[in-house]
Amino acid sequence: MATKTVNALRTATIKRRVLNRDKLEADIVAEAVRVFAECGYEGASIATVADNAGLSKQNLMYYFPTKQALYQRVLDGVLDDWLARMDRLADPAQDPRDVLRAYIQAKLKFSREQPWASRVYAMEVISGAQLYGEQIQKRVVPLLRKDIEVFERWISEGRIGAINATHLLFAIWAMTQSYADFATQMALVLNRKQLAKKDFDDAELMITNMVLAAVALPA
Repeated sequence: MATKTVNALRTATIKRRVLNRDKLEADIVAEAVRVFAECGYEGASIATVADNAGLSKQNLMYYFPTKQALYQRVLDGVLDDWLARMDRLADPAQDPRDVLRAYIQAKLKFSREQPWASRVYAMEVISGAQLYGEQIQKRVVPLLRKDIEVFERWISEGRIGAINATHLLFAIWAMTQSYADFATQMALVLNRKQLAKKDFDDAELMITNMVLAAVALPA
């Protein structure tokens, strides 16, 4: 068999192994998100995640040797997604009204589409961020400061009213993330099993109007 053919077959085999490994790791992480969200870090077990993923505990530990390694991977994924949505804000060239609308919409979409991920992150923060605090400081804080600089530039240019940008962002986070973290309570109040898309649409309109009013912009 020609050398080129042998090399091509070897390369194809390696690619298949990588793809299979990536898919299996993604399946494990998807199951782990829900287990950590339901049980917390202390209550979750590798055995439960493995069982839910259809694997043996030993097989799962080949990919994630410890529960902390799996937990770290879960939170890395959550933060990657969340920060990608946060990054929409830091663009001083755009209209503040459009930026804020898009930001609120993206954060609510995350709460609707990734409720378990949001709850895992919330539980880590509520427990004192003992296992992930360093990553939050390293990755969230610089982006938050960048966003605050955008707000301050808008204020100095007279494009929005004077406001404490840090606490405005805290308020937006709290309002949007509560639709994931406290969805059960909201559904009980609304006398239904779970929140519907219309509830998120209504929330988006209300939160957007509140935020635009806070920065002295008409809805």
